[in-house]
Amino acid sequence: MSNVSDKKTIILKRVLGLSSSVLLVAGIMIGTGIFKKVAPMAGSGLSSGYIIAAWIVAGIVTILGALSVSGLASLTTESGGEYEYIRIIFGNLIAFIFGWTCFTIIGSASVAAMSYLFTQSLNSIFHTTFLTDDFNIKITACVVIILLTWLNCLGTKKSALLNNTLTWFKIGGVLFLIIGGFFFFKTDLPVKETVALQHFSGVKLMGIFFAAMLSAFWAYDGWLSVAFISGEIKNPQKNVPVAIISGISLVMVLYVLLNWAFLKVIPLNHLANLNSNQIAAAEMSKQLFGNSGNFLISLLILISALGSLNGIIITYSRMYYKMAVDGFFFSKAAAVHSRYETPYMALIYAMFVSCMLVFSGSFDTLTDMIVFAGFLFYALLAYGFILMKRKGLISVKSFGYPYVQVIYILFSLLLMLNTCISQPKQTLFGIGLVLSGIPFYYFFKKNKTV
Repeated sequence: MSNVSDKKTIILKRVLGLSSSVLLVAGIMIGTGIFKKVAPMAGSGLSSGYIIAAWIVAGIVTILGALSVSGLASLTTESGGEYEYIRIIFGNLIAFIFGWTCFTIIGSASVAAMSYLFTQSLNSIFHTTFLTDDFNIKITACVVIILLTWLNCLGTKKSALLNNTLTWFKIGGVLFLIIGGFFFFKTDLPVKETVALQHFSGVKLMGIFFAAMLSAFWAYDGWLSVAFISGEIKNPQKNVPVAIISGISLVMVLYVLLNWAFLKVIPLNHLANLNSNQIAAAEMSKQLFGNSGNFLISLLILISALGSLNGIIITYSRMYYKMAVDGFFFSKAAAVHSRYETPYMALIYAMFVSCMLVFSGSFDTLTDMIVFAGFLFYALLAYGFILMKRKGLISVKSFGYPYVQVIYILFSLLLMLNTCISQPKQTLFGIGLVLSGIPFYYFFKKNKTV
């Protein structure tokens, strides 16, 4: 790549407005989870009402999280998002552990999971024998990651334009499914409601409901990612909070309506019996549009995965760039391309880790780890917001303060506890990756040159 400079005097420019920021939030959130996660939720034995409630409660909790931490945008106008907020509030060690967690789990695993599902959707459209083999799917997923990383190295405006275009396509596709499900469906599937719910009560019901919300939270994840790119957003102290709240609200309405349409068109027991390679949205599309339905939904999932994948690649790389500028990451990640003005080395580092994670595990394992780790730091940010308000360092008004923050923290702790009980191995592995950042922190601190 020509015209490259490692000088830190080259800075990232503010080229993104409010509309692009809102579409970036929505574009990252509307990925593949919305088309896939209703099936495991149905398989848990919950009734349709509880499934819809899980999506509504998860959406409300996400909005509470946004209200809890979006005010932190007033602390800084720099890139880095959560990393920068945590650094200002709790210091370099905790901030680095968060950044390292994103590098090893949250950000990189999101890219790995999205690229894998994107490649699966490719096979649904083209039906090539090459993509029937799992190893070939993973190799192709890595190629997709490499190509999108290259595109993002060519300029923020170009990658933002791609994100905006794909997000509008996604919103249109979801609305098309919702309208079809509510007004034009005709199903030949046997209508039979599950009766498993009657066996659930008390603590067991709560555990199953929280597990269902874990699936929903994966679909809602990514709402704070726009903060990572604050250094390239115009008037970030105003636009970042507005973009987050607006994006979440839009996505929540779409998610609830689409899942309602799923449950209206497809009998619950049929959803519960879908295997891991079957997608609820594809089943619904077949009922609405016949044989062409599989192609239509595969195309929509393809666009959704590509848009979300592109948005994640845009945003998380900016945090690694900020960590490197601070001297707590690989120093080369602080390089900005002199021609394209993008943090190209941070993008490349993230690309390599994401490609490794493509081969590490299943889609559901990766997404559950992401949600657990995400809520750990979301709760920390909500607590940090309370600290900053009490110290008078944040003067902006916050709806429901401090009750919204306290409720969000308690919910996050309850969700993490339930995850520890229901998925102990995955939880321990995730905690291990989080704690692995401690020795790396002291390594970078020892070799810090800035």
